[in-house]
Amino acid sequence: MIDYIIVGSGLAGISFAETALSNSKTIVVFNDDSQNSSKIAGGLYNPVILKRFSEVWQAQEQLQLMDGFYSRLNDKIESKVDFKIPILRKFFSIEEQNNWFTASDKPALAPFLSTSLIFKTFEGIDSPFGYGEVLQTGYVDTGLLLSEYHDYLLSNQLLRNETFDYNDLIIDEERVSYKGIIARHIVFAEGFGLQANPFFNELPLDGTKGELFIIKAPLLNLDVIVNTSVFILPLGKDLFKVGATYNWRDKTNLPTEEGRTELIDRIKEIISCDFEIIEHYAGVRPTVRDRRPLVGTHSEYKRVHVLNGLGTRGVMLGPAMAKALFDNIENDILLDKEIDIKRFTNKRKGKS
Repeated sequence: MIDYIIVGSGLAGISFAETALSNSKTIVVFNDDSQNSSKIAGGLYNPVILKRFSEVWQAQEQLQLMDGFYSRLNDKIESKVDFKIPILRKFFSIEEQNNWFTASDKPALAPFLSTSLIFKTFEGIDSPFGYGEVLQTGYVDTGLLLSEYHDYLLSNQLLRNETFDYNDLIIDEERVSYKGIIARHIVFAEGFGLQANPFFNELPLDGTKGELFIIKAPLLNLDVIVNTSVFILPLGKDLFKVGATYNWRDKTNLPTEEGRTELIDRIKEIISCDFEIIEHYAGVRPTVRDRRPLVGTHSEYKRVHVLNGLGTRGVMLGPAMAKALFDNIENDILLDKEIDIKRFTNKRKGKS
């Protein structure tokens, strides 16, 4: 008997896999590449919602946990995936500068917003009103992380590249079994694929489609991430990742002309030089209406668990939510009510 079957190997799945392995648990992971939002994600970690100048929920706790988490992964897969790099918010007016200073006076935001404006000149960007610097930021190369971690799992015979068939799962009081694999628990971390999961498909997971570009801009000289209505992230060799759009209607992984036009228009608001679109990606993020993850245990089957709804902040939320679920299962530590799926399942019970 092993400890965990983990279904899904995006940011949620590998966060739980690594948490379990680091606690000397045995696992097997199922992956079928049906969901690609983790693979193509921007991967930024940013403790401030710049659109509204508000703090990300439990930002400081998440940043502290993820720092050690990705540091261990860097060593394990022998590839650097975590890059500390400033995020600069480009200002378009004096009013935006004033809003920045007002926000930086708030106790919750003070650790994350520099009070010194930056007027550095970046070739290819006109910014007469300067920038505000967000502190404790960076990005995770999610594509490299997933590829290298999958290779690590595969080399240790911990990965099955196949679609999980829910009909073949047998659940008993003390164990679950699937095609000859017997485990103490099963964790579903399928991203937007949760829609097809018969155990958790009643949870209110809303997919939000995002589209991104890789552009080439030889005249853009940038060594920071610039963020306004979209972000521009330098990748080296004149390449930049740009994103992302938000579409609440389309639930496909196909790039659209609408998304292409929107991204081009927004890029032109930020940079003043020519650029070439090298790649155009799309994926459906697993988002939740109340902007909180979906973590917890099935109301009937105590060996069946879910880790989902990481949304646009998977690199920050993944390690923290995986730890919360692991501690809940192994040590009976209560889940925060804001992430526990009981906030929805109890409501349904009350109505029935």
